[in-house]
Amino acid sequence: MAKRDYYDVLGVSKSSNIDQIKTAYRKLAIKFHPDKNPGDKTAEDKFKEASEAYHVLSNPERKQSYDNFGHAAFENSGGGRGGFSDFDFSSNFSDIFEDFFGEGFGGGRSRRGRKSNYRGSDLRYDLSITLEEAYKGKKQDIKFSTSDKCNTCSGSGSKPGHDAGSCSMCGGRGQVRSSQGFFTVQQTCPQCGGAGEEITHPCTSCGGQGKKQATKRLSVTIPKGVDDGTRIRLSGKGEAGSRGAGNGDLYLFINVYSHELFKRSDENLFFEFPISIADAALGTSIEIPTIDGSKAKIKIPSGTQSGKQFRLKEKGMPLMRGGSYGDLYVQVNTEVPINLNKQQKELLEQFRKIENEKSNPTIKKFFEKAKSFWKN
Repeated sequence: MAKRDYYDVLGVSKSSNIDQIKTAYRKLAIKFHPDKNPGDKTAEDKFKEASEAYHVLSNPERKQSYDNFGHAAFENSGGGRGGFSDFDFSSNFSDIFEDFFGEGFGGGRSRRGRKSNYRGSDLRYDLSITLEEAYKGKKQDIKFSTSDKCNTCSGSGSKPGHDAGSCSMCGGRGQVRSSQGFFTVQQTCPQCGGAGEEITHPCTSCGGQGKKQATKRLSVTIPKGVDDGTRIRLSGKGEAGSRGAGNGDLYLFINVYSHELFKRSDENLFFEFPISIADAALGTSIEIPTIDGSKAKIKIPSGTQSGKQFRLKEKGMPLMRGGSYGDLYVQVNTEVPINLNKQQKELLEQFRKIENEKSNPTIKKFFEKAKSFWKN
């Protein structure tokens, strides 16, 4: 039997947005849910058909494939209802319904992720470094207070020689069911928190938690090229979980101090170098510092204007991914002398008398524009 168009199944158009698709599916799911229609094979088929349609149309990539190729987009991939192998009704049904009704609706997840309820919290550690350390990378020891696995019970929470027993409320399932009208609602067991276990003989060192407060020391590696605000994730280095559950993660937030000489923009560095009027006019060679601690020479040609930038290739910061480097841009700023002595003033007066317009093209151009403005 040919499959119905998914849009027709849900009663929506191709232009419908995700909220409209969800609303349409919700109505059909409630109407044809097996708990409301016990023993009705037609209702069950319509419920599965609507769930399959929603599974495709609620995902942008799957929806695009369906719009382009129809049902053929999911055929010839091995097995599945009607050739649709991408949809596993038994595993996806609970995920879909939990989006609408919360965990465990009509069956839901019974055992999945019990220990995840006890996973340790993620932690944040702020680490400040210099620009030179960001350039070279570094190893640093850090110390912070957190909860760590109890050594007495190895994190289980039970006294050595004793195992946890099944929860008396849920019988070890981790979830309990209750009926609400024609719906069966399945929820996390309030007594064991979904673990399905009870600590009958708590560890005397940690009180059955499986973890204790401790000071943790770690040696961390800061890679070359980190920038201010970089976040580094250290998996499993966060707070210990309860009763043998996994640790959380530790996130390093990097703060790079401002530098007294260099300013950074991504992988490039910027540096301002003051020169005298005489050096700018006559030309010179200057020696500048670089971030790696060495020196570089730049030739300043005669007639260099204030604000002129010179680029030094690969003298900037290293890229975190890849072996290349950014550039260093040196901007020369001409400094006008102050507190002139008598001889300096006399020489400048002589220079001013012999100046001509050819020596100052920018000044000449400005006054030509000004004269034109006044004339008009």
